Amino acid sequence: MSAWTTRGDGRLDAARVPTPEPGAGELLVEVLACGVCRTDLHVIDGELERHASPVVPGHQVVGRVTAVGPGVARTRVGDLVGIAWLRSTCGACPWCRSGRENLCPDARFTGWDADGGYADVAVVAEAFAYPLPADTDPVAVAPLLCAGIIGYRALSRANLPAGGRLGLYGFGSSAHLTALLAMAQGASVSAMTRGEGNRALARQLGADFVGDEHGVPPVEHDAAIVFAPAGELVPLALASTVQGGTVVLAGIHMSDIPAMTYDAHLFRERDLRTVTANTRADGDAFLRLARALSISPEVTRYPFERADEAVDALRSGAASGSLVLTREG
Repeated sequence: MSAWTTRGDGRLDAARVPTPEPGAGELLVEVLACGVCRTDLHVIDGELERHASPVVPGHQVVGRVTAVGPGVARTRVGDLVGIAWLRSTCGACPWCRSGRENLCPDARFTGWDADGGYADVAVVAEAFAYPLPADTDPVAVAPLLCAGIIGYRALSRANLPAGGRLGLYGFGSSAHLTALLAMAQGASVSAMTRGEGNRALARQLGADFVGDEHGVPPVEHDAAIVFAPAGELVPLALASTVQGGTVVLAGIHMSDIPAMTYDAHLFRERDLRTVTANTRADGDAFLRLARALSISPEVTRYPFERADEAVDALRSGAASGSLVLTREG
């Protein structure tokens, strides 16, 4: 089958690879759309430790089931499913048993530990696939499967009060979906981000304040989320957050955080929290909420044959919103 592969050296190579077969409890999925995530870029550019190499990136997949392995119970050929970042967990450790499977030390991830969705087909365990309604728009839903879910988990950990002020540092795929969710729930949003395209999108979506990545909003945030992988933004986010407020770091990779002063950044019970992947419960809850609130990303489509161009656009900051590889051109 056709696929794009990487060895974590900054290159994305078009290749022919063996077509996988579904094992016990697994689904074979024809890929209809696959979102391009910044985590893909971290894998491609070697900013994350190599796991499988070479590997097919991509973990925001919407596809149609074409075959099922032995023991599959609830999924049928022809069903639409989503494939996300979390691929498997041990199910037995204290983290799994306490509803925190995202922290499982034996967790494996799509497009990092095993091949993902930059390919004609992909394999996923039924237990980790998201059933999708028959009327799903694959292109609109693909970014929800990581950018949306991670944004949802970050917002949940931000302790934003009802009607509160939320600061977003970086305004890419995940942040703009988080902004839509927060505003749908009555919050006001500030966006601090590089790139005029990102700033224009923030204004278009209704942000109350829009500035560059070092911008200082006129009113302090009740909570803030740092999506950009830039540690230098963490002190800025903390300094612009009210006493008792929370700053959440939502990325899987971040450059070093500079020294901070206790009084200016952390005193008066400011909380600094992180997000590590997500649980399946997060995904289920967010997908239901997104459907109920009609949350849909701003999408730029790329045909699968131009995946390398999509990744370059993300790397350079030239793109805004969500990028999606699609069979529809």
